[in-house]
Amino acid sequence: METNKQRYARQTMLPEIGPEGQEKLARSRVLLVGVGGLGSTIAQLLCAAGTGQLVLADADKVSESNLQRQILYRTSQIGLPKTECAKKSLEDLNPDCEIIASGQWFSPQNALALAQGCHLIVDGSDNARTRYLMNDVAVGLGIPYVYGSIQDFSGQVAVFNASETSPTYRCLFPEPEPMPEPETRGVIGPLPAFIASIQANECIKLLSGAGKPLDHRLFTCNLLTMETACFQIPATDSGRETSLENFRKLPRS
Repeated sequence: METNKQRYARQTMLPEIGPEGQEKLARSRVLLVGVGGLGSTIAQLLCAAGTGQLVLADADKVSESNLQRQILYRTSQIGLPKTECAKKSLEDLNPDCEIIASGQWFSPQNALALAQGCHLIVDGSDNARTRYLMNDVAVGLGIPYVYGSIQDFSGQVAVFNASETSPTYRCLFPEPEPMPEPETRGVIGPLPAFIASIQANECIKLLSGAGKPLDHRLFTCNLLTMETACFQIPATDSGRETSLENFRKLPRS
């Protein structure tokens, strides 16, 4: 596939990306689980960057309370399925990127079908149950999982399963932790876009081969204090073994 040189000129002039990295992006397929606060920004950035195929999985509809932070959507779209709205907007943003919209929640029943042929999974979700599933699928398929999480003024990002020796999500969170429902958690509007931009950047690095991903590291930030930190994440045998065990239990079509 020949890429649009003018569209990606400012990206390909970066020696870390170059035409070769852009070609890798054009041949890539990414599964984005959730197109809400995080996912709506991730989708725009990956689409604009020239990702070849973007699979969107979300069964939610646009609500008025989304619009404060999910700036992919418009007031006129309230009540419409998010994946349909996202597909229309993203195809207008960059026709080079094929958008595959699935109006389903990511679940054990469809996880393998949605992830088929994907080079990585990126987290636009808002609950631990979905994150464990994304992690297990990524470990089982041998692809990276780009994790992101937000609450209030704080967020965090990590890359799991970048290699066979990398930590998994279960290495950081061995057991499911009780979490409040998303509707009960506040969030400042710029936070999702900030965290999502870092996630998209990690995706582009992984797909193009540029730079050093957040492997073995957890990036954290607090926009109220503007404090940031990076913590080491050790890999554990139990985390990977549990992930693989759960992957094997997933239904096959």
